[in-house]
Amino acid sequence: MSAEDNKALIRRLIDEVYNQGNLDVVDELVAPDIFDHAAVSEHQHGIASFKHVMEWVRGMSSDIHYDIEDIIAEGDKVAVRMTASGTQTGALRGVRPNGKRFSVDYVHWFRVAEGKVAELWAVRDDPSRLQQLGLITAPGESYTDRDKGG
Repeated sequence: MSAEDNKALIRRLIDEVYNQGNLDVVDELVAPDIFDHAAVSEHQHGIASFKHVMEWVRGMSSDIHYDIEDIIAEGDKVAVRMTASGTQTGALRGVRPNGKRFSVDYVHWFRVAEGKVAELWAVRDDPSRLQQLGLITAPGESYTDRDKGG
């Protein structure tokens, strides 16, 4: 596949799977033995684990949306810089939904093999997302400071 074909594949993955939550197309876009370096160890390998992670993300934020800011491809690799935004509509690591919004930067790298996503790496600003959701404090801030507005 050409670099343009690889970018089109990743755009489709982000649009149909990440944004729309359409898991029916995952088998078409993702290799059965995908390795997701960004997932927790028990969900790093295999298409079932990839689908589980996608369900978990949408369970935490049913309206999550990824906006592609930049996409670059060379050889079998595609790099994407995107903004993920949404609302905490479901539990997040045991914390009940609070309806707060978040918007954070993500960078994902994909390796494509035989027309499917074979590997995935990600750099996410999880601390910023957790701060925006009120689940952790900003550096140097205490919960008491935040509750007082200062």
